[in-house]
Amino acid sequence: MMNLNYLYNKALQLEPLSIDEGAYLFRNAPMEDLMHIGFQLRQKHVPGNIVTWMIDRNVNITNVCVARCKFCNFHRIPGHPESYITTLEQYREKIESMMALGGYQLLLQGGLHPKLGLTYYKELFSALKSMYPMIKLHALGPAEIVHISKMGKMSYSDVLTELKTSGLESLPGAGAEILVDRVRKAISPGKCSSQEWLDVMHEAHKLNLVTSATMMFGHIETIEERMEHMVKLRETQAKKPEGTYGFTAFIAWPFQDDGTVLQKKMGINNFTDCSEYLRMIAISRIMLTNITNIQASWLTVGKGTAQLALHAGANDMGSIMIEENVVSAAGATHWLDSESMKNTIIDARFTPQLRDQKYSLINE
Repeated sequence: MMNLNYLYNKALQLEPLSIDEGAYLFRNAPMEDLMHIGFQLRQKHVPGNIVTWMIDRNVNITNVCVARCKFCNFHRIPGHPESYITTLEQYREKIESMMALGGYQLLLQGGLHPKLGLTYYKELFSALKSMYPMIKLHALGPAEIVHISKMGKMSYSDVLTELKTSGLESLPGAGAEILVDRVRKAISPGKCSSQEWLDVMHEAHKLNLVTSATMMFGHIETIEERMEHMVKLRETQAKKPEGTYGFTAFIAWPFQDDGTVLQKKMGINNFTDCSEYLRMIAISRIMLTNITNIQASWLTVGKGTAQLALHAGANDMGSIMIEENVVSAAGATHWLDSESMKNTIIDARFTPQLRDQKYSLINE
């Protein structure tokens, strides 16, 4: 029989918990204990009262994707009348409106487009950087890197090196979902395996690309599989070379179910409430002993729950998301601009601080 106090002490000493220990805590620890420990650990990793946030724009390079993810309403199959590839003129309009709001980072999400390979992305990144040298490119994700690598019969390292040379600054943790192949085969059958996702991130860490880690939960996974996901992230972070960025942050959000194949054909709905989300924030702070920043997903859970998450272990509110298309297409409807972001943090009794992707602080 596991003992809660023993696990609390282990967590507070930053000792790695096993999958079973994490699952036991998640199921059995009183909410106030989990939140208290999560906040104490937040203070160990990021002492003080600052909560960080940023300004960027999420632009979709294309909506064409062959991954067949059952939670995605955004994608279109090749040849679909609504399919598109964003043009340079459209990027120009989006970048200039973002810069007018004080943003300097583009989050470029691709898709597994069967005809867009390494040459396309290198030319796109080079063109954007020549047009706007100050813009930071936070682009693609492990699933796209695996796709590009297979198309060009190249190693992950070579693809990432070429993209970095063309202007890629950081790699989002997109496409992680749950890093357990039982789950991935059921909900995203055309996407890379768990190990492929982790291998891409390890190669990115060796190149000192800034990366983030994510989790989409609340669909068909078990509590143990959520813990397995976090243990795999922790182990990958432990392998990064000394002095490299590795995973700068972890972001978990509940599956958005509205109109998805998971909902319509498999009967899977998102029943994640505020309580379960706060447990996830606290347990991620406990399990991820070597990842500094935990982000609250206000976009999917709303302002009030995100504010509570800041008292459960989260220290970051992510971006104001000038544009977001994918989770919004499945029912995420929350919205914040710069002023309301700062006020949200202040109302939760913290001090807002603008940052960049490296978590360097920016003077407004």
